[in-house]
Amino acid sequence: MSSRIIDGKSTAEELRKRLTGAVAGLAERHGLRPGLAVVLVGDNPASRVYVRNKARQTAAAGMRSLEHRLDAATGEAELLALIAKLNGDPEVHGILVQLPLPPHINEAAVLNAIAPHKDADGFHPVNAGLLAGGGGDAVVPCTPLGCLMLIKNTVDDLAGMRAIIIGRSNIVGKPMAQLLLREHCTVTIAHSRTRDLPGECRRADIVVAAVGRPRLVGGGWIKPGAVVVDVGINRVDAGGGKPALVGDVDFAAASEVAAAITPVPGGVGPMTIACLLHNTVTLACRAHGIQSPL
Repeated sequence: MSSRIIDGKSTAEELRKRLTGAVAGLAERHGLRPGLAVVLVGDNPASRVYVRNKARQTAAAGMRSLEHRLDAATGEAELLALIAKLNGDPEVHGILVQLPLPPHINEAAVLNAIAPHKDADGFHPVNAGLLAGGGGDAVVPCTPLGCLMLIKNTVDDLAGMRAIIIGRSNIVGKPMAQLLLREHCTVTIAHSRTRDLPGECRRADIVVAAVGRPRLVGGGWIKPGAVVVDVGINRVDAGGGKPALVGDVDFAAASEVAAAITPVPGGVGPMTIACLLHNTVTLACRAHGIQSPL
C-alpha cells in the first residue's frame, strides 16, 4: 500500500484564502479589521522566525499585525503590564505570547493573564475548561485545530473510529483528544508509561503522534489503512553534519501501511499559523457581536 500524502501546505493556503476573503468582507460590511498582537521576549532564533512568519501571514490576510519585541531581561511585571494594556485595547482581538519565555518569567502566570476572549492560542484555563466541557465558545489551540481540519479533509465520517494520541501535553495531546471526542471517536491518550504502546497504536484508525521523539512510531505500529498525523518536528543529523527535520513517525515505513499520512515538513506545521489567524477572526467577530463568516 502507498499512502496518500496529506498536504498541509496546500490546505493551509486554502484556509488563508478563505480568511482573506472573510477579513475583506468584515471590513466592507462592518468596518472591522481583526487585530493580532504577538509578544516576543528575548532573541530565541526559532521564535524570531515563527514571529516573523506570523506577522507576514497576518498582514497578507488583511489583518492588523501588532508586534511587541522585548529584551530577554524584561521582568515579569513589565510583561504582565503589557498584557493588561493589550487586554484593554479594543483594536486587539487576539493576543499571543511566543513561547518559550526566559526562565525568570512564570509562563503559567503570563498565559493566565491573557483575557480568555483574546486568547488566540487557546491556552487559557477558561478555554481549556470550555473545550473539555464541550462548550462551543472554546478557543481551540491552533495545532490540534489544524490536525482536526486535516483529518476531516481526509475522512468523511469520524464517528465510531478508534483514535490514539501519543503525547498528553496541554498544548496538543489533551485538546486533540477533546476534539476527537466531539467527533464521536473512541479516544486513547498514550504516553511514555503506556504499556505495549505499539499494540495500542495498531488498534487505531487514527494516529496522532505528538511526543517529540524522532521516528518513534514505526511502520509496524500502524494498522493497515489508518490515517497518521505527525505533529513532531525534530532536528536530526542527516549525515555529514547536515541537519534534517523529521517527525515522530518513521515516514518511509509508515507510508507503506497507512492510507494517508502527513509529511514533516509540510504537514501539520503550515496549519498552525493559519489556524491562529482563524482564531483571531473568530474572536474579532465575537467581540463585535458579528456571526463569523468562517
